[in-house]
Amino acid sequence: MDLPRTPSFRLDGRRAVVTGAGRGIGLAAAAALAQAGASVTLIARTAPEIGQAAGGMTDAEAITLDVSDLPAVAAFFAERPAFDILVNNAGTNRPKAMQEVSEEDFDAVLDLNLKSAFFVAQSCARRLLEEKKPGSLIHMGSQMGHVGGPNRSLYCASKSALEGMSKSFAPDLAPYGIRSNTLAPTFIETPMTRPFLADPAFRSSVLQKIKLGRLGQVEDLMGAVVFLASEASALMTGTSLIVDGGWTAD
Repeated sequence: MDLPRTPSFRLDGRRAVVTGAGRGIGLAAAAALAQAGASVTLIARTAPEIGQAAGGMTDAEAITLDVSDLPAVAAFFAERPAFDILVNNAGTNRPKAMQEVSEEDFDAVLDLNLKSAFFVAQSCARRLLEEKKPGSLIHMGSQMGHVGGPNRSLYCASKSALEGMSKSFAPDLAPYGIRSNTLAPTFIETPMTRPFLADPAFRSSVLQKIKLGRLGQVEDLMGAVVFLASEASALMTGTSLIVDGGWTAD
């Protein structure tokens, strides 16, 4: 009997780009893709962290780029061969009650988490279309794109919008073999979340909602990134892979 064969999780010969790759989830995503065989370009606003990280990978380069500089983003993608895989990860957060949010806060969070993410994806997709290549766009969402939370109005707004953005990309790009999905983690211990999680009351409230009873680590997302990038998820587009320890199960 000829048994079905598991699609490959390997990414040999693929070109990947990861934004916000200097630390935390972005760095872990870049490492996961490199370990799966991809050639990886790490992007961040500051050079030292990504330079050091790229040096520890087999086939990687570090590029200093501010993804909020949209002309620079367009030029970056236009000057290079198409990337088969995008991890659209750059983002920020300003936790405040909605009544305390300023216009400057709004613009800072939505411009990076949504506007920049849109045009990074657009530039990446355009190059794939020009070269008539399939690809996988992975947008770093959040469980907060699926639920609400106190002091998270801006973050929830941006991540909910990212979900809608990715769903709409899917039918636009599916005829060309380009997939678009989000990865939606719970609270992951990273340099960005560590200051919030240092508050015992906040940490306790988070752990009460994570049914598996622990905070996420970046390693918890690495397999999911490789899955979404690889042929193992070839029939997935326009959906969200929620890695939240059961937070949204209620």
